[in-house]
Amino acid sequence: MARVKGGIVSKNRRRKVLKRAKGYFGSKHRLYKTAQEQLFHSGAYAFRDRRAKKRDFRKLWITRINAACRENDISYSKFMGGLKNAGIEINRKMLSELAIDDSKAFASLVETSKEALKSGKKVVKEEKKETVKKESKKEVKKDYSTMTLTELKAVAKEQGVKGYSTMKKDELIKNLK
Repeated sequence: MARVKGGIVSKNRRRKVLKRAKGYFGSKHRLYKTAQEQLFHSGAYAFRDRRAKKRDFRKLWITRINAACRENDISYSKFMGGLKNAGIEINRKMLSELAIDDSKAFASLVETSKEALKSGKKVVKEEKKETVKKESKKEVKKDYSTMTLTELKAVAKEQGVKGYSTMKKDELIKNLK
């Protein structure tokens, strides 16, 4: 059998690697072997740093918020704890933007946080969720005939109906009413 060198395929593969390595320093953009090795490392660095970037930005935001908090005579941890007690949910990115662009709004948040820390009361969100669940259950009772079998089984499970998994749709509707 004749020897096949695969010149075009190999040449295209090497050319693709060298094209991706354009701009690298020294022989890393000229020689195939070093270019390929550098591309492997570059890919690993890119993968690692896409995750590290999220951590770095969070650190930056926290540093900015801390600096603005210190100007308003409160520590970062107390400020964040006070916001949590007050029931204010705002992410660190927006807080850092407020600290930079709108110091008055940030100062009002600091005052809210200080008041929440002094009162010591925490906003309970569970009570709100329970009332929403109760209201939704009342609404569900009206529309059993329009619900699917899986939805009916989920409602039956919540209400504690025994043997709901083997029941048919009509039986489930009767037991739920």
